[in-house]
Amino acid sequence: MDWIQALLLGLVQGLTEYLPVSSSGHLAIGSALFGIEGEENLAFTVIVHVATVFSTLVILWKEISWIFKGLAQCRMNDETRYFINIVISMIPVGIVGVFFKDYVEEIFGSGLAIVGSMLLVTALLLTFSYFAKPRQKANISMRDAFIIGLAQAVAVLPGLSRSGSTIATGLLLGNSKEKLAQFSFIMVIPPILGEALLDVVKMLQGSADSMLQSVAPLSLIVGFLAAFISGCVACKWMISIVKRGKLIYFAIYCALAGAATLIFNFI
Repeated sequence: MDWIQALLLGLVQGLTEYLPVSSSGHLAIGSALFGIEGEENLAFTVIVHVATVFSTLVILWKEISWIFKGLAQCRMNDETRYFINIVISMIPVGIVGVFFKDYVEEIFGSGLAIVGSMLLVTALLLTFSYFAKPRQKANISMRDAFIIGLAQAVAVLPGLSRSGSTIATGLLLGNSKEKLAQFSFIMVIPPILGEALLDVVKMLQGSADSMLQSVAPLSLIVGFLAAFISGCVACKWMISIVKRGKLIYFAIYCALAGAATLIFNFI
């Protein structure tokens, strides 16, 4: 992987991690186009995933610090309830990530056929959430947090957007657009870090040195910076998009991208 490929894939990861178009799906498509596979792809994926976590921390630092300041008071308050909801939302994806991630990858892999199919599913989810007009709840309940967490767990399938699934599910449940956007991006921090940790463990079980050596240090640095900067832009932009309810454009994009991917795969 040269630095130009790292730059492009880093930009793809940063933008698509927050936009409801599936970062895993687009990374798989980009890697296939560039002919990047196996160890090289795994090492790079870990780096860019960590970069997007830093993007979230930067853009949503005010909200994250609000949570921890409330927790420091050691009493049941709005911040503590918010934190509990985050923890509840992590339960489904935690179970899937720890016990079934390898099984899911073995069955579905990251082939273009499954990526294209899941992009079409993402398009349907976003379309349903756009046309559904449920009531706007004041706060995200524990029940809704768990259901949104289930949506995130299902989104381990390559091509099924994590942010698209959680935001669409939350909107269909009738939650406030503004609160839902922030909740969706904060709740994703632990799973992304957990996924990166599992990949690091996989690297250590193999040959970590060979995996890291398969990608030049310059490519890793360029990929990290590209994912971080584009992630900051995409995170801020996506929160604004959700507030304005403009998800239908991403539904159209996912439908076109999914169809194009399936056609490309079967040609």
